[in-house]
Amino acid sequence: MKSCSPWHLYVIIDRLAIGQRDLESVAAGAIRGGADVIQLRDKRASTSQLIQEAEKLKALTQASQIPLIVNDRVDVAKAVGADGVHLGQDDLPVTVARDILGPDRLIGKSTHSLNQALAVESEGVDYLAVGPLFSTPTKPEYSPVGTALITQITPRLHRPCVCIGGIDDSNLKSVLQAGAFCVAVVRAVCAATDPEAATRQLKRILTEFFSDDPSQPVIQSSAL
Repeated sequence: MKSCSPWHLYVIIDRLAIGQRDLESVAAGAIRGGADVIQLRDKRASTSQLIQEAEKLKALTQASQIPLIVNDRVDVAKAVGADGVHLGQDDLPVTVARDILGPDRLIGKSTHSLNQALAVESEGVDYLAVGPLFSTPTKPEYSPVGTALITQITPRLHRPCVCIGGIDDSNLKSVLQAGAFCVAVVRAVCAATDPEAATRQLKRILTEFFSDDPSQPVIQSSAL
């Protein structure tokens, strides 16, 4: 099982966010730009379509030695041999997902408050997502929680925390200054004219931030 601990840049390849562009090419650009992990999210695809998409992305991530996470669909993650699954608050319980996937796959779960984060950590997840930090059309049903929640949550967690929601190169540094170690992005890469360049810019900000902090390890690009 791949560890979540080294992750800094978690790129979600969202079918709606990429529009008419090819899903593979956007993911390949993100990987070349330095994504540490790729998640596939396509809430409108049929099961067979999602399996086909996941198999294509799995070939890319496996060649670059980075993890592939499938959003929501534990069955699809298992079918294609993905590295893990990311669950929402209303998805399968973590214990059920673990029974299906086994002990060697990663399981993450979304949280939207301090209480949720503390509760989810006790469920045995490998990492938590916290957000949305800023307003985002990806999660219109949730109000932004702001960067203050990062400061509250991160000192109390023992599992890696992925901060998500409206993060881009204009606000990334403020997220890091609040205590984030890993960030997830959707539109910042998927809606960019050049996904590779957009990813590379985000990775540059991350690298410079942690290089300037002697208490943190210098990060390297995961792309080969």
